Parts: sequence; structure tokens; C-alpha cells
Amino acid sequence: MRILKWIIGIIVVLAVIGVGGAYLKPREIGLDRTVTINASPEEIFPYINNLSANEQWSPWISIDPDIELTYNAIPEGKGAVMSWTSDHENVGNGSMEIVASVPGEHVETALDFGPMGTAVATFDLTEKGGATDVTWGFTSDMGMNPIARWMGPMIENYVGQDYEKGLASLKALVEG
Repeated sequence: MRILKWIIGIIVVLAVIGVGGAYLKPREIGLDRTVTINASPEEIFPYINNLSANEQWSPWISIDPDIELTYNAIPEGKGAVMSWTSDHENVGNGSMEIVASVPGEHVETALDFGPMGTAVATFDLTEKGGATDVTWGFTSDMGMNPIARWMGPMIENYVGQDYEKGLASLKALVEG
């Protein structure tokens, strides 16, 4: 009986540490990646401000050749929406809407991954001596869910590599 009490006690302590430790993790997570592209901001901007142009360089669209993409009637800029449906676990389902667009400088999108949550992605273009630094950023609120709080810091590993791949594809597309 004492062994059972010890086992239960250890399980309770570990559960308290696990849940309590989750709230020591940041509620909001974020990352960004930057690439320098040998082109002007005006040459790059159409590839990030037009959601259908994402098909040419997105790291996720190429993962699932059977992905279903739909767009609303607004082709580019604020109000443009793209939705996707995929059975591939690394792509899933969701939507992206451009919520802010400053020509040649900045695009901000609201991402909705359904039950997986929401996030904000940004693109900032900074002219730099005949080239342009393109910074792709990502932020998400992990909320009060302890599991999400533990998973949040892992976003850097998962999404960071995809951002690097996407920026490399964008660079090759624009410079090519």
C-alpha cells in the first residue's frame, strides 16, 4: 500500500510540475528569418502581396501535390484571402488573409489553423544598397493551454526551417 501511495504521490508532483512549468513558458512565441535578395522591394513585393503568387515559392504548397487552394475575389493586398485543404499532416487546413499592406515595405497576414490556433505572419522589405532584406516573421499566442505552452518553443525548429526554405525559393524565383 505504501508503494501505491508513493507512486500516486510522484505522479501528482510530476503533474503539478508539468502544468506549473508550462506557465513559466512564454505565452506568445515568435520567430523571424531574413534573406537578402538582389532586387528592389518593388520587384519582390508582388510575390508576397498576391496570395496566388505564393504558390510559386511557398514551402508548404510543394509538400502536398493534392492540396486544394481557394481564393476570394480580391486578388492582392488587404482583404485577399487564401484557404487550403490538405490531408498531409505537415500542411493541414486553414486560411490566410492579408490584413495590412504597404506597397514595397510590409505585408501582414492573419493565419487561422482551425483547432490548431491562429497566428500572424509578416513580411518586411528593407532596401539595402541595391538589394533588399526580406524578413518573414511569425507570432502566435499560445493561450492558457499548458500543452500549447510546452509546444510553443518548438515552433522555432519546425517553422524556422520552412521559413528558410521558403525564403530561399523566393530569392531564386525573384533573382532567376
